[in-house]
Amino acid sequence: MTKFAFPSHPLLLGFEPLERLVERTARAGAEGYPPFNIELAEPNRFVITLAVAGFALADIAVTLEDRQLVIHGQQDDPEPERVFLHRGIATRQFRRVFALAEGVEVSGAHMDNGLLQITLERCEPETVVRTIPITRG
Repeated sequence: MTKFAFPSHPLLLGFEPLERLVERTARAGAEGYPPFNIELAEPNRFVITLAVAGFALADIAVTLEDRQLVIHGQQDDPEPERVFLHRGIATRQFRRVFALAEGVEVSGAHMDNGLLQITLERCEPETVVRTIPITRG
């Protein structure tokens, strides 16, 4: 019996990077901080909302790296002269990575009341039909 291996199927040519993307995304999805929502705002518009309470705008970086949306947050430790009787609010860093499909672009980012919202737009590619000439050999 033949086992189906996704990228090695004879009818799927050039999809090897997709397997690596799925593996990388599965590893990155295990982290739970910060919590986030993904909404479908319109048929071709998505909004990712991250709960980043306590982070200032200067503490957060949003970048696009090779079709990956990377959101990184890092806070400085409180001043050493501060004395905490109880410390339940940690200052910690985070890194969230979202893989974006071809044609999905980041259209903006907005932070309000501890919620970072990143808007994504999907552009519908136009269908191109091309005839390939056949030569004699």
